[in-house]
Amino acid sequence: MSDERQFCTFLVDGLYFGVEVRQVQEVIRYQEMTRVPLADPVVRGLINLRGQIVTAIDLRRRLDLGDLPEGSVPMNVVVRTADGVLSLLVDEIGDVLDVSPENYERPPETISGVARELVTGIYKLKDRLLLVLDTEKAASLSTKAA
Repeated sequence: MSDERQFCTFLVDGLYFGVEVRQVQEVIRYQEMTRVPLADPVVRGLINLRGQIVTAIDLRRRLDLGDLPEGSVPMNVVVRTADGVLSLLVDEIGDVLDVSPENYERPPETISGVARELVTGIYKLKDRLLLVLDTEKAASLSTKAA
């Protein structure tokens, strides 16, 4: 049981992602953002998190998926990275899951595009796959294909 890992889960365009709980600072509702002129389109803006300025990265844009449908509001998964705290904008928040190492596999060949760079592995769950997101790579705009 001590081998199990805990993941904070969320949905992005129907894809089920997870980030290790120890990397997550908090999960919050949508916050008003200040746009950053001339920033990469992946950077949706800056949010003020109790006095701390945090960059908000739109995971749909980062993964080259379409924008959220009109009228939908994203949620914030605030994570800690080597470069500091940032917010990942996601469609919907899931549960915290305990997963067993024997259910882990390398990313399948069927994952293509930007997702291939950002997914470090998968866990086979009873009814779906949990894609493990590399938050460091998701935060790095330099790996985004131009």
